[in-house]
Amino acid sequence: MSLNLEAKKAIVEEVAEIAGNSPSAVAAEYSGLSVSDMTELRQSARDAGIYLRVVRNSLARRALEDTNFDCMREGLVGQLILAFSKDEPGAAAKVIRDFSKKNNKLVVKLVALEGKLLQPSDIDALANLPSKDQAIGMLMGMMIAPIATLVRTLAEPHAKLVRTVKAVADQKQAA
Repeated sequence: MSLNLEAKKAIVEEVAEIAGNSPSAVAAEYSGLSVSDMTELRQSARDAGIYLRVVRNSLARRALEDTNFDCMREGLVGQLILAFSKDEPGAAAKVIRDFSKKNNKLVVKLVALEGKLLQPSDIDALANLPSKDQAIGMLMGMMIAPIATLVRTLAEPHAKLVRTVKAVADQKQAA
């Protein structure tokens, strides 16, 4: 389908805006996927809050220019679908990785995080990054652990005294 100049400019602006606000991006080759497979991939991306778009490589190169994903421009070759995480760095990688496990026709070609081009095999590491809520929970757990240990340590002499008194009382009742 032929696009006029205004449509091309709109696509470039849209992708550039998304790329400017995204922490990570994944480009995957989708050659051989059926329409139902693509629909399933788009639905899972929509559910996860991922921007997913098939864009001509020449337009994608223009859109990624002067963004954190400028490093991906040279690798944009073939039939690629671009996935940008909107909030969580690992969200796009997780959707693409999970779908490519079910369907081997989706092949990861490029992975980028905050302006750094990673190897396609690094998609697992990126997908396994904790979400913001999970990271905050882990941090809070680490921060509260020493306090909880201190409280248990301070309470132990009193608890031991209570257990000893209870044992003596039980022993006297039994006798």
